[in-house]
Amino acid sequence: MTEATTNATTSTRKLLIGQVVSTKMAKTIVVEVIRQKAHPLYRRVVSRSKKFYAHDELETANVGDVVRIEESRPLSRLKRWTLKDIVKRAALITGTDVSKEEVPE
Repeated sequence: MTEATTNATTSTRKLLIGQVVSTKMAKTIVVEVIRQKAHPLYRRVVSRSKKFYAHDELETANVGDVVRIEESRPLSRLKRWTLKDIVKRAALITGTDVSKEEVPE
């Protein structure tokens, strides 16, 4: 194999999987990535979360979707990630029907 073929097959860009928590900006989504790590002293599993701003050119992602984001060049002050693909779609809730029986008077 030559160097050109090996470089084309391996990517050095980081990939993260997280859940979309906001789509209120134009072509931008906020993705929350949760990682679990053992505490160094107590050995108890602790969850840590971090939010990343990612570029969504076609605005296909919705709140609740599980997405894969890829590291990219800086696109704005906070955006350094792009939407790679949608791993799992969120269940869509069609309106909120509240009948008279459920509401206490």
